[in-house]
Amino acid sequence: MKLSKIFTSFFFALMLASLFGCASTATREGTGEYFDDTAVTAKVKAAILGDSMLKSAEINVETFKGVVQLSGFVSSDAAIKRAVEVTQGVKGVKSVKNDMRLK
Repeated sequence: MKLSKIFTSFFFALMLASLFGCASTATREGTGEYFDDTAVTAKVKAAILGDSMLKSAEINVETFKGVVQLSGFVSSDAAIKRAVEVTQGVKGVKSVKNDMRLK
């Protein structure tokens, strides 16, 4: 009986530790958020490469908790504006940070 209580307590402690170990903080993503951000990044990159005006491999995309940061070099202000518009149209994007520069 006593061994059963110890095992049950240990099991619940282990479950709580694993639950809080996967939780997110302000500076660190949780496991689910990491995979969500990876998917958003892939969708944004595909949308940028699929746009006839952009087709640029010089635009870098990073995502953290749904906030997409665009960086790199483009040829015109219109391309910067278009990249932001395309990014905002992707499902899962909460906001866009624009750090792109003109060549």
